[in-house]
Amino acid sequence: MFAVTILGNNSALPAYDRHPSAQIVTISDELLLIDCGEGTQMQLSRYKIKRGKLNHIFISHLHGDHYFGLIGLISSMALLNREQPLHLFAPPGLEEIIALQLKVASTTLPFELIFHPLDKEGLIVDNSKFSVETFHTKHRIPCWGFIVKEKKVPRKIDKEKAVLNNIPAAFYPSLKLGYDYTSKDGSVIYNDQVTFPNSPIRFYAYCADTIYDERLVEIVKNATMIYHEATYLNGMEERAAARFHSTTSQAATIALKANAGGLLLGHFSSKFEELHDYLKEASAVFPNTQLAIEGVTFRL
Repeated sequence: MFAVTILGNNSALPAYDRHPSAQIVTISDELLLIDCGEGTQMQLSRYKIKRGKLNHIFISHLHGDHYFGLIGLISSMALLNREQPLHLFAPPGLEEIIALQLKVASTTLPFELIFHPLDKEGLIVDNSKFSVETFHTKHRIPCWGFIVKEKKVPRKIDKEKAVLNNIPAAFYPSLKLGYDYTSKDGSVIYNDQVTFPNSPIRFYAYCADTIYDERLVEIVKNATMIYHEATYLNGMEERAAARFHSTTSQAATIALKANAGGLLLGHFSSKFEELHDYLKEASAVFPNTQLAIEGVTFRL
């Protein structure tokens, strides 16, 4: 399973029962939290997402609507006697903030909190199930986007043909990687005789707070799904630029130029109670647009 569940979709402050930024990415049996605005742990409970399954948290930048929920979540994990390590990826200043909050509360965590400072673009997580890369976005303060990419072997086995060709099961992992099989009598079973290509690798690109920036097009090119902030509606380009945010059509233009499979819009301004104009404006540019509605899970 590869999916994104929206916990918070608003900018700046909670409004109209919308909460500040937070998302859960489910990949295989792993849960990743991207941003952790105020009330995130309440949203986890509301949507029955087990906080104990979170091992990786990614914070895009240090504006409060993207991390003010973090110390509450960490404290709850401690109260629930979490034991496994928690990996936190964030701008360097957050380590000092968390340390101070724990210090003044005289709190000792029962688990290891491993802080990974974001200081350059590139690969930050790489394991057998998925990888995560980070990239700069153009905001008022240092800000980072994230690409979550599944791991997948390049070939799938046609088991019936593999059995007919007497290929031992122990060699199947090599078949998935594209190797030919040589039998004991020296005959070669070519890989494409018993395998077929796997489906393309899927990846999710989280474009955090950013002004319209065409540099992102190459970074997120061909993404299965892009999340892009769209704080403002069309006609508010000057305000968006002044505050280093984007409009609906600007977000949709990035998705269109990047040849994305789909676009999620979020980080809505508290100026607007209704969101239908967000979808209308973005869809006119990039039809496969959806609103990042809280509680909804979007499958890649």
